[in-house]
Amino acid sequence: MKLYLRLLSFIKPHKSILFLSIFFLVFAALFDSASLSVLVPLSDNVLGQHQIVINRELPAFLTHLINRINQVPALTMLYFVSITMLILFLFKSIFIFCRTYFVTKLSQLVVRDIRNALYRKVQAFSLDYFTETAIGSLVSRITYDVQIIKGTISVGLTDMVYQLLMFIFLNIIVFYINWKGALLVICILTIVVYPVIRVGKMIKKISTQVQNKMAGLNNRLFETISGIKIVKAFSQENAEIKKVAEQNFSFYKSIMKMQKRVIALGPFVEMIGACGGILVLFFGGQEVISGRMSLGVFIFFMSALMSLIRPCRRLSEVHSINQQGLAAAKRIFEILDAPIKVMEKKDAIELPLLKKNICFENINFAYKDKLVIKDLNLEIKKGEAIALVGASGSGKTTLVNLVARFYDPTKGAIKIDGFNLKDIQIKSLRQQIGIVSQDLFLFNDSVRNNIAYSRQDADISEVINAAKIALADEFIRNLPQGYDTYIGDMGMKLSGGQKQRLSIARAVLNNPPILILDEATSQLDAESTMIVQKALDTLMINRTAIVIAHRLSTVKKANKIIVLDKGRIVETGTHNQLLKAAGIYKKLFDLEFMV
Repeated sequence: MKLYLRLLSFIKPHKSILFLSIFFLVFAALFDSASLSVLVPLSDNVLGQHQIVINRELPAFLTHLINRINQVPALTMLYFVSITMLILFLFKSIFIFCRTYFVTKLSQLVVRDIRNALYRKVQAFSLDYFTETAIGSLVSRITYDVQIIKGTISVGLTDMVYQLLMFIFLNIIVFYINWKGALLVICILTIVVYPVIRVGKMIKKISTQVQNKMAGLNNRLFETISGIKIVKAFSQENAEIKKVAEQNFSFYKSIMKMQKRVIALGPFVEMIGACGGILVLFFGGQEVISGRMSLGVFIFFMSALMSLIRPCRRLSEVHSINQQGLAAAKRIFEILDAPIKVMEKKDAIELPLLKKNICFENINFAYKDKLVIKDLNLEIKKGEAIALVGASGSGKTTLVNLVARFYDPTKGAIKIDGFNLKDIQIKSLRQQIGIVSQDLFLFNDSVRNNIAYSRQDADISEVINAAKIALADEFIRNLPQGYDTYIGDMGMKLSGGQKQRLSIARAVLNNPPILILDEATSQLDAESTMIVQKALDTLMINRTAIVIAHRLSTVKKANKIIVLDKGRIVETGTHNQLLKAAGIYKKLFDLEFMV
């Protein structure tokens, strides 16, 4: 119940639409129930040409009304019944339309809000969350699971209210006419309560499995489609088709397992209700035969009684839908409740432009209880170009990720001009940092929009200037639509060197005083490397640069080279100084150049 109430909290901003929905729900149910009443004069006065008879004492106004109806000629009553039916069904249709429209609007607004809330939370997570969570699973929760929630709101909540109202109105009718018969049917219908609750719990459990399997399927599709080049390179198309088919079949089996239980509830409830109706037919028929009840009243009673089966059946189905929604809600709230490890303080200040230095003070960083950075102290002065060198896993990338505050150190502090990064507005920090990584990511958008991603209000002249600094302007102008050319997913329409120059242009557009270069040339051929390196050299002028070097040939110009080993600084100096020291740096240099 707590989970369901929390889910309903998303309705709170749309209370006015909820009230309108309930308003039209009430009148739709009222007119739906009232439309059965015309069966009495139609059956007795018009078709049977008999008077209406009911075997109980009635209020004075009803007695007077029935007496008046009994005096009306059959043909006149036929006109009256026809017009009444037309009016009742007209209003019923209007209210049902309004009910459906506002319910649909409410559910779509709630789905929109949940998706927005999920995406905001995903954007707020630090990078460690994404190292432990499959992207396909996240996408599945934002799309598939949220769509299930839509059913819980549009059907599970509003239809539950509607069917409960129908159940109440119809019960008033049947208990008023013949309370003994009505009580008999209600007692029989209570038999279905336990099976409905039991099956509902089973459906919730299976629905969780279904959603997990959909997440797995989405993850497989995401990986194989984004990595289609690798799949084809190793001729694994058939193997991947088989894996997806197996996951798809597993998903299908789980869906059918759940649907079998959902579908079984309806006929079961209807069968139990029909048994009660047959008993009432037997005993009620004797009332008609004995003349204690007219045929029209009995038909009205039986119609209302049998109509009770519909809300009972529908409520059992609604219970199943709600259980599926609760399973989806649990997965959604797992994301919304997940802790954000890199948080901005409420009173965080805006970072002024870099004037002096970046300082690392006694930094430790652990990932899953494993120390990656240990007792690190380092000062980077404004305008310096420093290079981070070391074997794979030595902590180079982790260190620059700490500068951009993608993670927070587990001990110590990183300061820019004396300001602790934890006291600074994250946006103002990252606006001063330009990142060019070996892990290229470009959007399926135009060249212009990819370059302007760091500052989306930039005009075309600024975009072109950034492209010129990155030595990208020439090749961009040779593209079919120039700066308006769409480059495909991950920039697949461009070469490696062209993509890297676009990422450099994107970094330079914001004119950041701090540059982080995560070996931007490591995956390029010799010609592309030369062009990109020339662009990087231009980019680094009058900026503070931190360069992660895998190719030691690219760090010779650095003011200072920091050699890392197992998360510690083991050597510091210039290229020539470190070669003379004959330590780890010289060993790495000799390995690269096979000296």
